[in-house]
Amino acid sequence: MIPLSLGEIAEVVGGTVEGDSSATVTAPAVLDGRQAEPGSLFVAFAGERVDGHVYVGQAGRAGAVAVLGSRPTPLPTVVVQDAQAALQLLAAHVAARLRDGLTVVGVTGSQGKTGTKDLLAAVLSSAGPTIATIGSLNNELGVPLTMLRADAATRFLVLEMGARHVGDIAELTSLVAPDIGVVLNVGQAHLGEFGSRAAIAETKGELVRGLAPGGTAVLNADDSLVDTMRALADGSVLTFGRAEHADVRVLGLDLDRLGRPSCTLRTTNACAPVALPHVGAHQALNASAAAAAGLAAGVPLDLAAAALATASLSQWRMERRVLAGGATLLNDTYNANPDSTRAALDALAAIEGGRRIAVLGEMLELGDDSAAEHRAVGAYAAARADVVVAVGEAARAIADGAGERAVMLADNDAAVDWLRGRLVAGDVVLVKASRGAFLDEVAAALA
Repeated sequence: MIPLSLGEIAEVVGGTVEGDSSATVTAPAVLDGRQAEPGSLFVAFAGERVDGHVYVGQAGRAGAVAVLGSRPTPLPTVVVQDAQAALQLLAAHVAARLRDGLTVVGVTGSQGKTGTKDLLAAVLSSAGPTIATIGSLNNELGVPLTMLRADAATRFLVLEMGARHVGDIAELTSLVAPDIGVVLNVGQAHLGEFGSRAAIAETKGELVRGLAPGGTAVLNADDSLVDTMRALADGSVLTFGRAEHADVRVLGLDLDRLGRPSCTLRTTNACAPVALPHVGAHQALNASAAAAAGLAAGVPLDLAAAALATASLSQWRMERRVLAGGATLLNDTYNANPDSTRAALDALAAIEGGRRIAVLGEMLELGDDSAAEHRAVGAYAAARADVVVAVGEAARAIADGAGERAVMLADNDAAVDWLRGRLVAGDVVLVKASRGAFLDEVAAALA
């Protein structure tokens, strides 16, 4: 974060200073007092269940020098009526101060946002100092927190942008208009909230509409709902994917015995081989998106390909680990929807080994089609796994769809017990569900 005194912050956000107005914030803003560091600004929210002001002491001991909150605290504090609005105003101010030397990239899509953001951060880091969203902090709080991590040395700012309602991405682009906008796909994530794929497409298209004047839209040529967003762009358009007309095209896709993809990325005037260290054919498409956005930012294809080969992903995204008994664990438990679950099941089927076991939990926010979608995923799993373990009553439709290959277990503890008693060397186990199912506990117990 650029250094700002409390007096300057108060002026930006329309607040009043309680305490030393000369106190200067020099480190990123945080919402969790445990994450504070020397010079941090602790942002305190007074919610229905948790009041952040209670943790000001914790933040201060960790190094926070000031607070942005709704009432005075023992630390110098900028007092505002709405801490969220103030956080966003501050982030917009910092981004505007840095704008001349900064290229901002927004990434959205129904699935693959975080993995693509991670790959893109690696690509851009090969060309200059890069700040990118940590994990999946992609909402009305996470985006401004990421923006506030930028400073005068930052050349690229990569913002993952999520949404649950129409207008959410437009709100995020109003904080800072991206120079480059990547739209990955229009799927079924949060379908229960949006009501239709058309509404999801409208929301993802807000990123293209919200680009800075002359900005570049980077669109998935394989997804018709995304490809048509070129009509929303008033600047240039780059496409990626396996389609013949893609500007960055995936050719010769192959998987090794561990399910890791290799391919050639080709443009009109260059081509580069890419071997990814991650599991799943879908990672090749994410890589082509990252390479296309890199080209828009001035990173040559060969440099992008080299960076992709060593990129790392955020936790719980197809993490592969060999367990003590010789089985292989694929931990993809951060989140799930029907499309991402099918991609994970394809990856499971591609890995050489003994039995393939799919441990699946509930996929949330699918609306009226939830039961049918769970049954369809169960049937898909049965065609790619030897055993389909459905965890929790909410996942019973998965077991119904999987038929004779299904094992229905009551909860996470039962799943751990069942797996520990049956896994042998050579087995490959995929664990996947929406975050709310907490199947990461199963993966952690096995590991």
